Amino acid sequence: MYTKSVIIPRHLVKGDLIGIAAPASSFDVAEFDKGASVLESMGFRLIIPDGIYRRRGYLAGSDVERAELLNELFKNRQVKAIICARGGFGSTRLLQYLDYKAIRENPKIFVGFSDITAILSALYIKCRLVTYHGPMITTLGQADRMTRESLMSVLLSDSKFELKPKNCFVIQSGVAAGPVVGGNLSILCSLMGTPAQPDYNGRILFLEERSEAPYRIDRMLIHMRQAGCIERLAGLILGSFEGCGQYDEVMEIVADIIRDFDFPVMAGFEAGHGRTNLAFPMGLEAILDTEERALSFLKDFLE
Repeated sequence: MYTKSVIIPRHLVKGDLIGIAAPASSFDVAEFDKGASVLESMGFRLIIPDGIYRRRGYLAGSDVERAELLNELFKNRQVKAIICARGGFGSTRLLQYLDYKAIRENPKIFVGFSDITAILSALYIKCRLVTYHGPMITTLGQADRMTRESLMSVLLSDSKFELKPKNCFVIQSGVAAGPVVGGNLSILCSLMGTPAQPDYNGRILFLEERSEAPYRIDRMLIHMRQAGCIERLAGLILGSFEGCGQYDEVMEIVADIIRDFDFPVMAGFEAGHGRTNLAFPMGLEAILDTEERALSFLKDFLE
């Protein structure tokens, strides 16, 4: 089983300290404050380093500054989880500066999505750390109830976890088992050929995207197919494709590109850049069952 080699971080209890990192773009302070208030209302204490308010062009400080802020939060034994302030741009720039040894020695819940896909992938590959694809501070203030409840479940629960999207539909039927990897499609394409590229063989791939025209979605998926990222997948799950044209049109592109493969494919997961962004673990073994219309993770979060 793949899960034998991964590190599953311990869940939180109310009152625990959550650190806020800004590994990518700078952010709107008003949106940040709203999201921070949501986390505090959930019963957590926050550590907000002064450094996250830096601005360097479209980034939240220099590459070294952003990486060191994240490294220090991992090293801080009082911090029990880390949630990113925002995605945007720049996560791939700091991968070379992360202290992977310190992160392995201080595993904790790490949450983000979008541009943060690069860090989720790097922590899984370099540290074997199970991470969490989910809402960030600047999106929490406007998040719906389902999103907030799913984040609470990820942070607090030590039980098995299952996603059963209410609006999902099947593109190719079947049952698959494997660790879940993936995230934002364009970021995954940018990781190809780098040390942070996920191993797709035998994995269940999750994809989502925002503000990319259908022809660009087509080009990125063809790129992944021609690079050998798709042919040996165990399964494929598709989240939101916000601002990418009609969802059905995007799914038709996906269906055309994967038609030669027989792994199960399910779409309509409420995860990504939509208003609902359900949190779930990345790197953990799961079963994708199109008849049950569910993605079920096989192990308790708490080891």
